[in-house]
Amino acid sequence: MIVLLAGIIVLHLTVLVLLFISTIVNSWWYYSEINSLDIWQNCTWIDLWNCQPYTTNEWLQAVQAMMVLSVIFSFLSVILFFCQLFALQKGGRFYITGIFQLLAGICVMSGAAIYTVQYPHIHGERYDGSYGFSYILAWIAFPLTLCSGIIYVILRKRE
Repeated sequence: MIVLLAGIIVLHLTVLVLLFISTIVNSWWYYSEINSLDIWQNCTWIDLWNCQPYTTNEWLQAVQAMMVLSVIFSFLSVILFFCQLFALQKGGRFYITGIFQLLAGICVMSGAAIYTVQYPHIHGERYDGSYGFSYILAWIAFPLTLCSGIIYVILRKRE
């Protein structure tokens, strides 16, 4: 039982780290070897990173909001899990924790999907490039978050 609990906690913390990295690291889109774009800023390498914030773009703000919400929901889910672990009655299920984790998964999927469909509108003329590792991490975090949420919904508390 302790191994199962440790595995669930490690999975959840891994998901939380992936979501946090994909939200804050500057590598959602590369359009040359020295230029990368993020959901927060546009950076160019000239002996060091020179980053400029974006102008207002509704699609980009939607991606930013979804990614931030996914981190918040996942963080709340881990806190709720520990609270429920000690307060839940024997045989009870971790429904609230699972729902928050599933919401985090839906948010990260929505943010990455919006970015996938709308990147020409987000980046303007600089859309001839490739996706960066933060974008890929967001898509990797999506199924892991859903699996974690489903595990929490199915999981029962035992003694």
